[in-house]
Amino acid sequence: MTEKNLSTKYMPKEVEAGRYEKWLAGGYFKPSGNPDAKPYSIVLPPPNVTGKLHLGHAWDTTLQDIIIRHKRMQGYDTLWLPGMDHAGIATQAKVEEKLATEGVSRYDLGREAFLEKTWEWKEEYADHIREQWAKLGISVDYSRERFTLDEGLSQAVNRVFVQLYKKGLIYRGEYIINWDPKAKTALSDIEVIHKDVEGAFYHMAYPLADGSGQTLEIATTRPETMLGDTAVAVHPDDERYQALIGKTVILPIVEKEIPIIADEYVDMEFGTGVVKITPAHDPNDFEVGNRHDLPRVNVMNDNGTMNDTVAAYAGMDRFDARKQIIKDLESAGYLVKIEKMTHSVGHSERTGVVVEPRLSTQWFVKMAPLAQKAMDNQATDDAVNFYPPRFNQTFMRWMENVHDWVISRQLWWGHQIPAWYHRETGEMYVGEEAPADSENWRRDEDVLDTWFSSALWPFSTLGWPDEDNADYQRYFPTSTLVTGYDIIFFWVSRMIFQSLEFTGERPFENVLMHGLIRAEDGRKMSKSLGNGIDPMDVIDQYGVDALRWFLSTGSTPGQDMRFSYDKMDAAWNFINKIWNASRFVLMNIDDMTYEDIQLDGHKTVADKWILARLNATIVEVSDLFERFEFGEAGRHLYNFIWDDFCDWYIEMSKEVLYGEDEQQKAMTRSVLVHVLDNILRLLHPIMPFVTEEIWDSIPHQGESIVVADYPVADVSYLDEKATEGMEVLKDLIRAVRNIRAEVNTPMSKPITLLIKTKDDVTQAFLETNTSYIERFCNPETLEISADIVAPETAMSAVIKGAEIYLPLADLINIEEEIKRLEKELEKWTKEVQLVQGKLANERFVANAPEKVVQAEREKEQDYLAKQASVKERIASLSQLN
Repeated sequence: MTEKNLSTKYMPKEVEAGRYEKWLAGGYFKPSGNPDAKPYSIVLPPPNVTGKLHLGHAWDTTLQDIIIRHKRMQGYDTLWLPGMDHAGIATQAKVEEKLATEGVSRYDLGREAFLEKTWEWKEEYADHIREQWAKLGISVDYSRERFTLDEGLSQAVNRVFVQLYKKGLIYRGEYIINWDPKAKTALSDIEVIHKDVEGAFYHMAYPLADGSGQTLEIATTRPETMLGDTAVAVHPDDERYQALIGKTVILPIVEKEIPIIADEYVDMEFGTGVVKITPAHDPNDFEVGNRHDLPRVNVMNDNGTMNDTVAAYAGMDRFDARKQIIKDLESAGYLVKIEKMTHSVGHSERTGVVVEPRLSTQWFVKMAPLAQKAMDNQATDDAVNFYPPRFNQTFMRWMENVHDWVISRQLWWGHQIPAWYHRETGEMYVGEEAPADSENWRRDEDVLDTWFSSALWPFSTLGWPDEDNADYQRYFPTSTLVTGYDIIFFWVSRMIFQSLEFTGERPFENVLMHGLIRAEDGRKMSKSLGNGIDPMDVIDQYGVDALRWFLSTGSTPGQDMRFSYDKMDAAWNFINKIWNASRFVLMNIDDMTYEDIQLDGHKTVADKWILARLNATIVEVSDLFERFEFGEAGRHLYNFIWDDFCDWYIEMSKEVLYGEDEQQKAMTRSVLVHVLDNILRLLHPIMPFVTEEIWDSIPHQGESIVVADYPVADVSYLDEKATEGMEVLKDLIRAVRNIRAEVNTPMSKPITLLIKTKDDVTQAFLETNTSYIERFCNPETLEISADIVAPETAMSAVIKGAEIYLPLADLINIEEEIKRLEKELEKWTKEVQLVQGKLANERFVANAPEKVVQAEREKEQDYLAKQASVKERIASLSQLN
């Protein structure tokens, strides 16, 4: 080991500099290759190559890194496979925006040249993302990095498409789909974000064609679509309109006759009970049109402008056309009224524009059989385990109500659909490769939805469809997926049903769902609100370990988290506390080597206690890590490190280190190094950089903490007697300090300290450990006895097994002391009531483990004894007042 001094203050930039490169050079992030080790694999949710990583990515990758580093240290053969997503719509939109600034469109370039530009974009932003991954310290195996448009992944996509097509689970048809007029592509239902917007119901009069002068009042929120009306409908049981069924009305503006039909789709109770039917622009109207064999009239171009159905509006933007149509209806006497209202309107998740329901020929996946297979699997032993479990119900509900999935996109960037059309006969061919006489065939120009390839990610990245691939054989199914709850429908569900369909296995054993990171006021972070936080800026200010500590401990699974600079300050302060504690250890171990660490022999009660607390913490943290309860694990680590190790044990160790007993010094040094070593290894999955930096400085075994053994509890150190004794000692010291503070008596001023013991065990323990009492309480006179008579004027406190008296006659105010004791009595009375209420609960006593019930009974006796002592002291002082 090469010794080095730690700087006087934790400086993250110095700690992090060059560390990641050393890890990569050491090959620590690659699988161990140990055939006897149990495999554990994670595939990184691939970020889009559209820009930089945000705080949500930082949270997601931090949780994965904690899991994989923990498993690596536990001896698993770990693989964390990284990769990126081509993100069809999002990336193409970014590239087109960039080209627009140069005065060029994709159509000017042509498909091949445009794709070359997009690949250049991908390479540039992929490098940015790798730089950010490095800054976050994520321990992925870069030698296995994948991209959703890789040749191997493209082969998997084509194989899946063709097989689903042959099974009749992929089909091509004309349906109403969600259309993005800006991106000029179809969207699936879950790519549509619904927002409440100010709108209106426009009431119009459609006159009967029989010249009677009678009209039917119809209301719509989209009057521009009336140009494509091919019927009006009433309910067949609506007596108001029985006589009109089969007649015709004149469609205003278009001036053509359309029929009045009867269909049960119409709600008689809503509005006038008459609705317009526009089969090419509304999904419900499309179904009505199919039932009544109505024509489908599309009135819009793919960019959201009006086509030449009515020449007067040709080329107008749909919303401009809406305004003009309303003016024209009013001028012609057809506008009845405009009723202002707020309604939910679909917007494109990617471009933000209002989505247009539109008739289009698209490719679809038939979801019912795939969804059923996924739901059936959740009832087996091979079910995917959701953390928290409530998300299983979210998954099941979506699968039960899933619609067919529109998978074609009118883009150039993506997996081009493997379908060809014969130039002369129009015959369609679907296959993994082009037809032999490819010059006679025209390939479908559309590409697949990005989520189609992402749905294959857990197995396509490991070599499928080559099922003999070594990685596929070794690491699939993967162990754990970590992702946000907001993409359970987009991605998690699709990976599950595609994996079951094509591999016969679940894609992962566990899914850990986390929430969203919100601003400090609870609002969602967004560019429009200007409240976004760049994780790279946070790292520059606080260091990556502080950010990782905040992200891993700031929330429970499935819950949102609020970013807070105050919490970042607290995270940095915690690391600085560890840093300073480590400096103390280093300054007091001289030239100690790893071989010098010996824990056999005589130990002080503080030594025994800290070893007991360490091993109890290892048990608790290991269990919580297995359940992905990192926030709770962090709480246990924080309490042990800050309170037990730094505030108590290190202070108590000074009693030995500054003494003359060399044998005891050697033991305390060993305990200090042993505990610090275990603390660093416990913390390493969360704080990789600072733990490696400190670990390099202390006596240790192994070349890097990355591949060091994760601590395993040694139950022989779980010393209940030492733990109970230390709690008495800590309570005593705290009580004396509190009393000194109340009467403004500084620690530097010696006092008289009387301790009245109630049992021989407490008496013997305190007498054995007077050196700690003297060091931390600074008594001029110390008396420990069962025979002490309480002084008439003294401050007092009750601890387990003893009463404490500080005769501060010149400073005490009896009336104030009685008030203080009455508050203490109130506290112990509440504790008694709580514990007795628990013990009176028959279900608790019958169902709780005996150990837990016994602990509550011991608490009851302790609290009753303290309550009685305080009552007695109040009575005694009251006689003097």
